Amino acid sequence: MADFWTWQLTLQTALAALIIGYLLGSIPFGLLLTRMAGLGDVRNIGSGNIGATNVLRTGNKGLAAATLLLDAFKGTAAVLIAAHFFGEDAGVLAGFAAFIGHIFPVWIGFKGGKGVATYLGILLGLAPLMALIFAIVWLAIAFTTRYSSLSALVATLVIPVVLWILGVDKIAAVMALMTVISWYKHRANIARLTAGTEGKIGAKG
Repeated sequence: MADFWTWQLTLQTALAALIIGYLLGSIPFGLLLTRMAGLGDVRNIGSGNIGATNVLRTGNKGLAAATLLLDAFKGTAAVLIAAHFFGEDAGVLAGFAAFIGHIFPVWIGFKGGKGVATYLGILLGLAPLMALIFAIVWLAIAFTTRYSSLSALVATLVIPVVLWILGVDKIAAVMALMTVISWYKHRANIARLTAGTEGKIGAKG
């Protein structure tokens, strides 16, 4: 954990990274895309979430895929932009801020998504191999159980553990914090999984 406590940041660069990350992360692509497509407010259907899974409930797979990609790449963009201008540590901080921005976007009353796609995008910017591992774990769990939420819960749990094993303490600690927040956002899903009432991928209603 020694690496976690040595951040090469000034107050100014830390603030700049946080602002860049948060503003990028808070762009509600799911809401914007569904409105532009004439499908109304995605928050009024399904889970009320602005993420790709709820966008899919509109029946438009293309919009859902676009939401997934944009929600992921805004996390990647936050990391790469901040790292380019202010250094690697700023990239880590900006990634975390993008995650917070997605979950608590100022533009729509701080009620955003659950952060899974953005989590993946941040990984892509910080540790591309970990993004591949995340995708493999997610797909494996989804294929065997057909639970999107369980896939996300397992994948976000695996990543910090693997990072710690590899000795990447700083990124591991930040991703672990993001995992805790994401699990909190999934608390209703966890309750439904426990009760056996969670909807499966491809299920109607």
